Amino acid sequence: MKNFSELNGNIITCKKCDRLVSFREKIAKEKRRSYMEWNYWGKPVPGYGDSKARIMVLGLAPAAHGGNRTGRVFTGDKSAEFLFKCLHEAGLSNQPNSDHREDGLEIDGYITAAVKCVPPGDKPTAMEKDNCKPYLEKEFELLNDLKVVLALGKIGFDACLRFVRNVHPVKMKDYPFGHGVRYELPNGLTLFGAFHPSPRNVNTGRLNQKMMVDFLETIKVEVGL
Repeated sequence: MKNFSELNGNIITCKKCDRLVSFREKIAKEKRRSYMEWNYWGKPVPGYGDSKARIMVLGLAPAAHGGNRTGRVFTGDKSAEFLFKCLHEAGLSNQPNSDHREDGLEIDGYITAAVKCVPPGDKPTAMEKDNCKPYLEKEFELLNDLKVVLALGKIGFDACLRFVRNVHPVKMKDYPFGHGVRYELPNGLTLFGAFHPSPRNVNTGRLNQKMMVDFLETIKVEVGL
């Protein structure tokens, strides 16, 4: 896989995980009532953004009626609505909304997920995470200018550490996850952790727009934007 086009083609056609294939296709067939007119994507969802990105935003997996519907991660759901309001306010996207693949969105960064298919209950198994690991690793390898990884939630956070562990003997316990944590990794990347912008975290006040925007502004300074 020499470039993003080849990588994304391999991701989209992946059928490694029987459980995830069955689940994503079931959702795409049954749909949500409010999206009955949509032709659901129903396949693995690749990352997107600037191939020269200095910032990677790394989430968990596509949402059932977000990325699994639209074909773009953090697109068309409540988490996307919150995240892009924050990215736009911080000057990292050209618009405050991420609705569908042809909506004109441009980002100063690269956005992807640790697991490329929607998992039941947002809980991928260890095997499913391992099956997706080579795709994320290739994304890291292709982003030659990458400086910072912003992991939204612990699964994305741990996925970044597992990538580093391929070469460097890092111990997961030495990098506890939390909102606002910052770690300089032995491969030269800086890893930031943030609460996932899920409705559960936003609606309970665990995460609010000011918290996220302030954090994004800190990351911009880190990479010189």
